[in-house]
Amino acid sequence: MTRDAHLNELGEFLKARRAELSPRTVGLPDSGTPRRVPGLRREEVAQLAAISTDYYTRLEQGRIKASAPVLASLARVLHLDDDQHDYLFGLAGKSPTRPRQRTRQKVQPQLQRLLDDLTATPALVMGRRMDILASNTLAAALVTNFGQIPEKQRNYVRLVFTDPAMRTLYADWETVARTCVAQLRMEAAKYPDDPRLTALVGELSVQDPHFRQWWAAHHVATKVLHHSVADDLTLDWDTLTATTDPDQQLVIWTAEPGTPTHDGLRILASWATATAHPNAASNSTH
Repeated sequence: MTRDAHLNELGEFLKARRAELSPRTVGLPDSGTPRRVPGLRREEVAQLAAISTDYYTRLEQGRIKASAPVLASLARVLHLDDDQHDYLFGLAGKSPTRPRQRTRQKVQPQLQRLLDDLTATPALVMGRRMDILASNTLAAALVTNFGQIPEKQRNYVRLVFTDPAMRTLYADWETVARTCVAQLRMEAAKYPDDPRLTALVGELSVQDPHFRQWWAAHHVATKVLHHSVADDLTLDWDTLTATTDPDQQLVIWTAEPGTPTHDGLRILASWATATAHPNAASNSTH
């Protein structure tokens, strides 16, 4: 079979497989309106795979070759079993190897020590995929108690798009969300074969139409927060990369001294300390 024939067969396989799936199967909302074609539409597959509709269309038409990361994403979106996965890769002339699972990141000890010392500044450590590896007390008071979130779901982008409280916390939620999408896209370019990142993109594409739109658009900071205790806070967001692990970044929120936001952070720090140690004041009098 010639290479062109392989590409045509790959396109036919993709077309047949998407015809077998319903929107509900892949987690998309069913509008209830009649569909002109059975199964998923091309644009739906493209959105879930985080590629353009034009790119996917050319794949189905046998006009272009697909990279291994794109094939892996399509295999996930189309719910291929192991045999179908290998068949897809074979048609594309790629080795059907499974993505290598990366070990789970742990916060670097020196970053943890720094977090523990930052009592007046909200800070956290982000790893690959913007996973939250650690945070200090003030960051928990400012944003959310990250420790109460299951470790596998402790991801900043996921929080921004799935936690309703984040949409009220950020005065300009859309700008924050678009920035998160852009940062996640840089992660995807850096680690195109990361299965957890691919799964995260697929999950958020299914759950949030804004994420689908902004991810497909390739949209490549000061943040204003509405806090229930400290009122409005205008904070600068900065990141510092760890020399011992370039995939870990210390994220800090700061305010200019003498501003209402700076005073608000001090109030929030006192509130967080009192909440974490409710008996501290009474014990100090004995």
